Amino acid sequence: MLILRTLSRRDLHGYGIVQFIQQSSDNELLVEEGSLYPALQRLELNGWIEGVWGVTSNNRRARIYKITAAGRKQLTVETRKYAKLTLAIARVMGAE
Repeated sequence: MLILRTLSRRDLHGYGIVQFIQQSSDNELLVEEGSLYPALQRLELNGWIEGVWGVTSNNRRARIYKITAAGRKQLTVETRKYAKLTLAIARVMGAE
């Protein structure tokens, strides 16, 4: 869900995704590249993202990922699930 949300903001290469998630979470969420790339492959196989070869701002060749229409729909589904889950956890945590 975090990768889809990140890519819903802008197209990025893998390292850019890692940096965005870490910076946005004040380094509370540390994404290991060893887990990122298999996740990107799964998202691409599901048709939720698309990767194309491009050039980064420092003139390096990299695979740039963008969210697809199907990915935006999936992000909506996952966001709703997350909202329900956090509400359920809040209820349990607040139960006396």
